[in-house]
Amino acid sequence: MKKLNLNNSIVKTREERLGTIIAWKTGKASEILKDSEYTCGGCKENGGKKLCEARGPFTQGSKCSEEMVACQYSNVRGAVFIQHSPIGCGSGQVLSNFLFRNGLAIRDLPVENVRVINTNLYESDMVFGALKKLEQSIRDAWNRYKPKVIFVGTSCATAIIGEDIESVTNKLQKEFNIPVIPTYCEGFRSKHWTTGFDAAYHGILRQIARKDPKRQEDLVNVIDLWGEDIFTPMLGELGLRVNYVVDLATVEDLEQMSEAAASVSFCYTLSSYLSAALEQEFGVIDVKSPQPYGIHATDAWIREIGRVTNREEKAEAYIAKEHNRINKRLLELRKLLKGKVGYVATGSSYAHGVIAVLRDLGVQIDGSLTFHHEPIFDGKDADKKDSLKFLVENYGDVSQFSVSNGQQYQFYGLLKNINPDFIIIRHNGLAPLASRMGIPAAPLGDGHHAIGYQGILNLGETILEILARKKFHTDLKENVELPYTDWWLEQQDPYILANKN
Repeated sequence: MKKLNLNNSIVKTREERLGTIIAWKTGKASEILKDSEYTCGGCKENGGKKLCEARGPFTQGSKCSEEMVACQYSNVRGAVFIQHSPIGCGSGQVLSNFLFRNGLAIRDLPVENVRVINTNLYESDMVFGALKKLEQSIRDAWNRYKPKVIFVGTSCATAIIGEDIESVTNKLQKEFNIPVIPTYCEGFRSKHWTTGFDAAYHGILRQIARKDPKRQEDLVNVIDLWGEDIFTPMLGELGLRVNYVVDLATVEDLEQMSEAAASVSFCYTLSSYLSAALEQEFGVIDVKSPQPYGIHATDAWIREIGRVTNREEKAEAYIAKEHNRINKRLLELRKLLKGKVGYVATGSSYAHGVIAVLRDLGVQIDGSLTFHHEPIFDGKDADKKDSLKFLVENYGDVSQFSVSNGQQYQFYGLLKNINPDFIIIRHNGLAPLASRMGIPAAPLGDGHHAIGYQGILNLGETILEILARKKFHTDLKENVELPYTDWWLEQQDPYILANKN
């Protein structure tokens, strides 16, 4: 395990640390798992080889690291986020504001708008520099909001001209006596947007988390996005308090991260860097267990939290109670969903968890698309958090497992080869294509929907709901034309262009 370096203001990308890939030609999940184990038995430092990655001739679209930093920082209450970028980079704040407001409402918190300022770079700024604009924007943020923290994020434009943003942030941090945090997150720094989560957490750990923590033995960090508050009642059964970070957190919540007894998450892709760094730097236990999806994994997750917080008896009592509570409806859902074929298209760890839930429901899963793949996770004993390995060993293989960074033209072929009854998706840009193919989609905007024991029932009910609307999608298929040539529609291999490249 390579130690994470918090002394540098720039975080290492996921491809550097973890060997992340964003394309892998369809094969068995066990095959990419085997390749991953071989690859990251050593990675570059110890003589391992690079995981084989498919490379296509073009990209239809994706997200970027700066967008992920924006979605994290803009959702911190009591803070302001400065986008040092052209105005186009700010267009994503419409979605961030929607998610922020709805997330606050769902958790019964006061509803407000995100606080984001864009420096609105022009062509002249690209020639002469824009540090004066940045300084004025930070001053405007201070005068307008008197925030407890000001975050500053770079963009492709500011990276191209080499803006020295730290000369400004360091100066104003001393003047305002609050953290003014520089974050290097330009889109082309990393080939996958998940590096943006790490960049945001890196800045928070360096300049917000308390450096002299006093341990709160009943406090657990939940590294999370917006969503319904399901962790408070779950962990409350064990006598634990929840500290949600980063989305919807207050600055005070971020400060006390280093004082928690342990850290957990709904997705190891999201949380890998933050949980590992908290353990490395502050001794906050990184709970190493399967993610809480499906019966087996949720049992293991609850038991491990109980073990590290000395609450084993309460953990066993909660497990027994929940098994008894969900059993009757789970059996009914299995009968109703028997013979149904599903398909999962989400980020990597989240997909592995959702597949486990679907198989607990008796749904047949022959194929899955993940938008990226990490052979390893950050931190000590990271193999214990290998969500793909847990899936294959406990729920069986996935025969047509693919990695593609949300490419619509490939998604068509992947779905055609499986012809599922429905798809589960989280990043909704691919859902309309499935609908035009006659396949209903369940877009899981709330990442908590399938978590834990109740999550199994939640997902089963959702599938029944979307299957009830199957005729709408069938009618859509019969009355729309897909935007591809006949040659492409006839291809059996969605990665044929990668083969020819």
